[in-house]
Formats: sequence, structure tokens, C-alpha cells
Amino acid sequence: MGGCSAPNCSNSTTIGKQLFRFPKDPVRMKKWVINCRRDFIPTTCSRLCEDHFELSQFEEIARSPAGGKKLKPNAIPTVFDVPDPPSPILMKEVKIKLDYAGKRTRGDHGYARKQLCSETGEPENNEENNKEDYSCRECDRFKAHLEQQYLNNAILQRQVEEMKKKLNKLNKIEKSLQNFLFEDQIRALSLTKRSRRAVWSQNTVQSARRIRAAVGGKGYEFLRELGYPLPSYRTLCNRVEPTIVAPPAVLEEIAEICAETQEKFALALLPSSSPASVVGS
Repeated sequence: MGGCSAPNCSNSTTIGKQLFRFPKDPVRMKKWVINCRRDFIPTTCSRLCEDHFELSQFEEIARSPAGGKKLKPNAIPTVFDVPDPPSPILMKEVKIKLDYAGKRTRGDHGYARKQLCSETGEPENNEENNKEDYSCRECDRFKAHLEQQYLNNAILQRQVEEMKKKLNKLNKIEKSLQNFLFEDQIRALSLTKRSRRAVWSQNTVQSARRIRAAVGGKGYEFLRELGYPLPSYRTLCNRVEPTIVAPPAVLEEIAEICAETQEKFALALLPSSSPASVVGS
């Protein structure tokens, strides 16, 4: 362990001197550094020996865990061998204040069991202080929980806004597809090629037949491979339009016309007789 950090002082524990680390409270640490008359930033290894504290800065009864002297919670070093030493501390100016907000730093030089709350030296009411300490901790806990909830709400709000933008974009895409596709074709776009079991409407079948007649069989199959929602050729064959149902009188007239047509066709196929064949006979 190193020695004392004060100027013109080389005391250490090897000669029986007790060392005290600088407080972690920034305000009290600044007071210690100013009284040392040194321009430096204390580290965790910086120490001041007991010779730089007046007797009034030590507890009269309480001892440190090692059995040595114990500084008061607001102890300030004032005894230094420097040209302009700090002024000594008067007893009537000593006011001990505890941090009841739960901000005590671990590893400080220590605190006494009984503290003075005013110039009169009356002991503090520990029960009231404990209640205040508990209420402050509860307030800090609820405040941290509330800040976390605000943060979560902000994240959810951003996600909702992003989902709204995506939904509006999908609605625009769907309206654009409706200009040249039927509803069953739009639904078929969400199906994979292997699991496609689309139910095609009659309008889609008729449109597919026109497309196949325009681009041909190879062009039609090429469009289907690209992902264009069209029924297969087998579906087109199975979805043949039904035959026309006519009254019986119309059917009889059609049958007569067909018979006359067949008779004329048969006579046309017979060979015509020549004059030579007639004279020979």
C-alpha cells in the first residue's frame, strides 16, 4: 500500500500511521484536494494519513473494523505543512448530514453509529430517518419503472407507425393489381408453386383462354413459370363451357337439316355418268 498523498508528508502504514482514502462524494473530495494544496485528481489508491486531521474529526467511541480510528462522515483534513495552510475547523460549525436518498458510497472512510443532527448535539431520530430513507428508495424505484414504461411505449408507438405504413403500401399494391387481375388471381399470388390449390373463377378461365389464344401454348406456359396467376391447361380443358339446351322442336329441325346435308354430300360423292357409257349399254 502507498503512503500519504499530502505534500511534504511521507507517512505510511509501515511506521504505524493510519491512512484514509479520499471520499467518493465529489463535493467532499474537492474540499480534501483544495486543502491538500495539490492540483491532482485522486485515484482509488490516493490516501491521507491521520496527522492531517484534527482530533475533532475523529469519532470518540466508534472504531473502524480494523480497530483504528474512525473519521466522522463530514471529516475535512486541515493540518498540512504548506505555506498557506487551511483554517482549522471550529466545533460549533460542525454539522453532520447523512445522505438519506440511498446514495452512500461503499468503500468510503466510514460512518459513525450515532450522528449529530444539529449544533445542540442531540441524536437523530433513527425511526423517522429510516422511513424517509425507505420512501426515497420507493420513489426512485417507481420513477425508474415509469421511465422504462415510457421507453417501451415509445418503441411500441414506432412499431405501430411502421406497420401502418406497410399496410398502406400493401393496400396501394392490391388496388394496382385489381386493374388487370381478378380477386382469385390476387389470392393465388400468396400461394407457393408447390402448394398452389387455387380455385379459379369462370372469368379467370375465360381470360386465360384468350391469353393462351393470343400468345400460344409455349407463351402461356412461360407466363405461368414466371409466376403469373393463370390456371393450367388441364384446368382450361376441364372447364369447358356447357352445351346449349334447346327445345325439342328446334332439335328436330336441326336433325332434319343435318339429314339433308348428309344426303347432298353423299350425292356429290357419286361418279357422274358419261355419254359413251350410255351408248355402249
